[in-house]
Amino acid sequence: MNRRITASALALACAVALAACGDDADSEGSGGSSGSGGSDGSGGSGGTRTVETAMGPVEVPEDPQRVVVLDTAELDTAITLGVIPVGAVQADATQEFLDYLPQDQLADIENVGNIAAPNLEAINELDPDLIIGSKVRDEQRYDELSAIAPTVFSETVGAPWKENFLMHAEALGRSEEAAEVVAAYEEHVAEVTEAIGGPEAAGEIEVSMLRFIDGGNTRLYGRENYIGGILTDLGLGRPAIVDDATDGFAVEISPEQVDQADGDVIYYSSYGDPDASGEEAAVGGPLWEDLTAVQENRAFPVNDQLWFLGIGYTAAEQILDEIEETLGS
Repeated sequence: MNRRITASALALACAVALAACGDDADSEGSGGSSGSGGSDGSGGSGGTRTVETAMGPVEVPEDPQRVVVLDTAELDTAITLGVIPVGAVQADATQEFLDYLPQDQLADIENVGNIAAPNLEAINELDPDLIIGSKVRDEQRYDELSAIAPTVFSETVGAPWKENFLMHAEALGRSEEAAEVVAAYEEHVAEVTEAIGGPEAAGEIEVSMLRFIDGGNTRLYGRENYIGGILTDLGLGRPAIVDDATDGFAVEISPEQVDQADGDVIYYSSYGDPDASGEEAAVGGPLWEDLTAVQENRAFPVNDQLWFLGIGYTAAEQILDEIEETLGS
């Protein structure tokens, strides 16, 4: 249902219009610099402003033109706000960049290494004028990154995704567009809550978030994370087991303990290969078939990149659509 033009689309249209009025270098698409600006590595206006970051105040260009992002949330944020980075890291075990984002906008972005080990030489070769990431991921590389370009770090990732978005939007010079994005999300949350039956009905639905991990334990996600925040915004209930989550983040179980994921609704995915993650063995097995959500046809497979890796407003808008589709009356 085309209920609205999302704020991310408005922001992108605004960015395209600005590019059409000014910088012809963007249209040539050379060196992966299309979308976020010119190719000389300098900010468009030549001025700077100060952004308060997890590492202290940082002077950034007024209009950064060549942005490198070091995490998935930062990539979602940039694309949401109409900025195409020149470089980004790879986070998914099987795919280069986030698959739910418009792929034509990702085509010219250079891969600058794995999320756990960004390639500093590759970043330097892109001649960025702004680098965006987080202290929790890359604190040990901060000095080297700062020597390449002004580097804006949030403290951590996940649960504070809304605060991080606003900081990164400020660094990108897109705070006005960010306000539109936030307003559109809040409107969408209200619409989906009503589609579920209103706040009282939503609170009575216990939703389990189950993620099978290739190379790690299966997780039941708690409240203090990205997807937990979206469920909280909708007023959805959560199974009691999530209150045992370490730091509110997740409870780790083995695939053989999948019965602990029981709830009125289960959304589940795999990070990595579903066979190696344990998903294929668990889903369809006897414990799985006994789950309330499975018996009531309310266990839904979801895109892992969208629900767990994206950590941004473009992802959130699509997640809200899927929740409305699966839970709406």
